[in-house]
Amino acid sequence: MVTTTNSANLRDQILDLKKQRNAVLLVHNYQVGEIQDMADYVGDSLGLAYQAKDTDADTIVFCGVHFMAETAKIVNPTKTVILPDKDAGCSLEQSCSGDQLASFLRENAHKNYYVIAYINCSAHVKSLSDCICTSGNAIKIVESAPKDRPILFVPDQNLGSWVMEQTGRKMDLWQGSCYVHVEYTRESILKIREEYPNA
Repeated sequence: MVTTTNSANLRDQILDLKKQRNAVLLVHNYQVGEIQDMADYVGDSLGLAYQAKDTDADTIVFCGVHFMAETAKIVNPTKTVILPDKDAGCSLEQSCSGDQLASFLRENAHKNYYVIAYINCSAHVKSLSDCICTSGNAIKIVESAPKDRPILFVPDQNLGSWVMEQTGRKMDLWQGSCYVHVEYTRESILKIREEYPNA
């Protein structure tokens, strides 16, 4: 157990615990430098999922958000996966809960949707989907989807819209998004640059 708030002692205690528990520390690249400095691996969610899959450690400490830790557990069902901040959420993941998707699919069962889920979603949403994609393979996944079924793309409407443009394949899009991608538009960034030209 960690027993101090002194940053030097805290770092030492974390590293000792990591050694005692044969743990690997996977840190998303948006974490602060002090956390990244202790990491075994720093990367994006997909890169960290690969690291989680390949680790020999008994315990995976995932400094990221829920869906990342869930993905690590899915690919390592016998390992202990720890998410240090139980409140670490993702607005994109939260925009499409498993219960919401299950209800939508029941109400629209007659459409027989082929559900493609962007990997940045909960394990519950993944379990309701026919296929999981990443931003890197979404076009290929959509192009290989059955032609005789309508596609429902969840949860990221922005990625889904872009994939539709690239493939010409019509899809129904879940109205989910990351608040950062909605809040920071080209116009808002230009305005910030005007206000803070030396930033």
